[in-house]
Amino acid sequence: MTQTTALITGSSRGIGAAIARSLRARGVMVIGHATRAVDADTIPADLVDPTAPSALWDQALERTGGRIDILVNNAGVFQANPISLSDIEWLDNWEDSLRINLTAAAELSRLAVKHWLADKRAGRIVHVASRAAYRGDSPDHWHYAAAKGGMIAMHKTIARQYANQGVMSYAICPGFTDTAMAGDYLASRGGPGLLADIPLGRVATPEEIAAIATFCALDAPDSMTGAVLDANGASFVR
Repeated sequence: MTQTTALITGSSRGIGAAIARSLRARGVMVIGHATRAVDADTIPADLVDPTAPSALWDQALERTGGRIDILVNNAGVFQANPISLSDIEWLDNWEDSLRINLTAAAELSRLAVKHWLADKRAGRIVHVASRAAYRGDSPDHWHYAAAKGGMIAMHKTIARQYANQGVMSYAICPGFTDTAMAGDYLASRGGPGLLADIPLGRVATPEEIAAIATFCALDAPDSMTGAVLDANGASFVR
């Protein structure tokens, strides 16, 4: 029996690392990604570089013997971009954020879909978006919310257009999660005071998001393709 293979972007820490651990525990061969090399199972690639996604995909295919079954679009950047910055600073931050949070995911999704269609076999994409896709974000994070909103629109389009050819797409919208990326933001926004907006009374753990991602990657029925799963402690309900 052929081993299931997965490429996970942003797998060196936080949610991505938890997803990698969870999938490996289920017997999946995981190829990780990080901006810089961290171990032998991780491919270094700076997603700000427009050539990086295709190079990452090609290297991942080489390591798996030419077959990738699952793509997890998890890599993300969350940096403040106040409107008080100069025009060029604000625009540079906007474009870098969209390239990492959306465009790179789009490029990898395109390569994955083409790979599966060419081989006439099934594949799955799991997009790690954000509740910001639906409720927006802080005044300093227009770019982040816009990117995650775009990711959800892209996910729904993929699901609608390729389901009958075996390509399934699922998306997860976490709220605050206990990761390094969210830590500075939580502190800047009042830390414990933010919990008043979360009926659950705490932020999510990376392992909780990983459990959802693993379900989507391996266990979710095909009829769930196109679904968006919220994981925000009821801080935003649709």
